[in-house]
Amino acid sequence: MTAQGPSVTSSDFESGRPLVLRGGTVLTMDSGNTVLTGADVLVVGSRVEAVGQNLDVPERTIEIDARDGIVMPGMIDTHRHMWQTAMRGYGADWTLTQYFVWYYLQHGKAFRPEDIHAGNLLSAIEALDAGVTTSVDWSHGLQTVDHADAAVDALESVPGRFVLAYGNIQAGPWEWSAKPEFRDFVSRRFTGSDMLGFQMAFDVTGDPAFPEKAAFEVARDLNAPVTTHAGVWGATNDDGIRLMHEHGFMDDRTIYVHAATLTADSYNRIAATGGNVSLASESEQTCGQGYPPSWALRSHEINMSLSMDTPVWMSGDLFTAMRATVGSDRAREHLEAHAKGETVTHVHLRAEQAVEWATLGGARALGLGDRLGSIEAGKLADLVLIKNDASPVMFPLLNPFGHVVYQAQRGDVHTVIVNGRVVKHDHALIGIDLPAVRREVDSTVEHLRSELGEEAWIAGMNPEIPETKVLDNPYTYTDYASSATHTTQTE
Repeated sequence: MTAQGPSVTSSDFESGRPLVLRGGTVLTMDSGNTVLTGADVLVVGSRVEAVGQNLDVPERTIEIDARDGIVMPGMIDTHRHMWQTAMRGYGADWTLTQYFVWYYLQHGKAFRPEDIHAGNLLSAIEALDAGVTTSVDWSHGLQTVDHADAAVDALESVPGRFVLAYGNIQAGPWEWSAKPEFRDFVSRRFTGSDMLGFQMAFDVTGDPAFPEKAAFEVARDLNAPVTTHAGVWGATNDDGIRLMHEHGFMDDRTIYVHAATLTADSYNRIAATGGNVSLASESEQTCGQGYPPSWALRSHEINMSLSMDTPVWMSGDLFTAMRATVGSDRAREHLEAHAKGETVTHVHLRAEQAVEWATLGGARALGLGDRLGSIEAGKLADLVLIKNDASPVMFPLLNPFGHVVYQAQRGDVHTVIVNGRVVKHDHALIGIDLPAVRREVDSTVEHLRSELGEEAWIAGMNPEIPETKVLDNPYTYTDYASSATHTTQTE
């Protein structure tokens, strides 16, 4: 006997009973990117039990009607500054330099632990609502361990899968990583759970002295992967990659965010060490890190994943990220051809590759490719059903990969399952008190406006660039500046 359609309630989902999604178009994202039509996905406990047509299911299995919908793996975001979510849209007209000025040089220090909590909480909930079942919290606002505890408290209160990437833009990584309270925090809060992972997040400026070496050694001692903003115009470049490589700190768990202004030499080093690049194509096009590099990364066969970067500018869903990545990649291919007097007749980047980067690519980057990122028996059940019977956009369903990339949006996310648990169904989040979250976020906004003053708050939406600041070094904790991208300006 199965529970069907409208009879399913949130209390049913709390019962621990098996689940089956019936009759959908299933994008398995297995090694062949197999697509199954009219297929079922059976979930028992935290794992996928079986995938196929007309599956026999255990007694009292809860049935979710997936007909006319697409079932795909939960999406994975490998670079999301979750702590900034309370400032959603505030910097819509910023350049990257203005972002650096506001957060790194001026007002980032105004964030209290409770503000980190508010941003993380809202971001975590938003991610689930959009079908992003795993998010890397690139948390570089952790000025103290109290801030870090607040970040983790928020993540643990939301039924998603998260990775805390610990960082602090107000201090050198060789400083904060050496403090005993940092190691104590790591030992207290991370126990190897599949629901909460850990990384260290810091950038490498290219300083020949390589002061970041000490932080890499801490990461190695803690067996923690490193994620780093690499190839960001005016901030990080090939020198940082070379230093990491020459000192033996590049491996297959390292994630290079953006990687937009690197040369073939750096891409070769990343490829040779099995590294991963997190693309944030919408951000790269908008803010100025460099042209989205998927077109170059493909030629080097580097594993790619997708990210949304920061809600100060960008939308928190990966549908937008997929669309932006395909658009920028194809635009580059056309422009390269036109420059040679040629025409592209068949695009090289296919929609299914973008879906792969949003799912299995992210799982591989996090070292979870054997557990997440595809719908196969035995894998953890992080699943998304895209279905919207009230939308004229959901039919006809002809090319499911193209539909996900170019047609679907967060409003079409019908059901989200994380670790076998239904966290969203029939377009509604389950067990989330949004009014309470709104009150917490409003408190953070009130604090920041009060701390800055109304004039500075309004001016901050288009901040001036301090004349005395070296533009190619946004890092307050070091005086090193490279002239690799433009003439160095000094005080």
